[in-house]
Amino acid sequence: QVELVESGGGLVQAGGSLRLSCAASGGIFTINAMGWYRQAPGKQRELVASISSGGSANYADSAKGRFAISRDNAKNMVTLQMNSLKPEDTAVYYCAAAVLGGEVNWGQGTQVTVSS
Repeated sequence: QVELVESGGGLVQAGGSLRLSCAASGGIFTINAMGWYRQAPGKQRELVASISSGGSANYADSAKGRFAISRDNAKNMVTLQMNSLKPEDTAVYYCAAAVLGGEVNWGQGTQVTVSS
């Protein structure tokens, strides 16, 4: 099993920035794609951004131009830089990792709150 631990969530004002980090551990494994999801109150969990082992990234329309995802394969770490935050970005953010074999692992989530 892969253990994912997120960090970097918090409370910021609109227009501010946060950087979320996710570190994977738990033994010998190979991670393919990694990504960030979020779930706001009353809404379905949605993909925010993902990145392949080769560094190919994709973003939700709401994140394009404001968020940037990156990863360090050697450290099994993925980050999400969030700029120009809006109140609509308020949600619990979850790190996800797909390992070799197809299993998807999830972090516990970290709260991001953006005030008006």
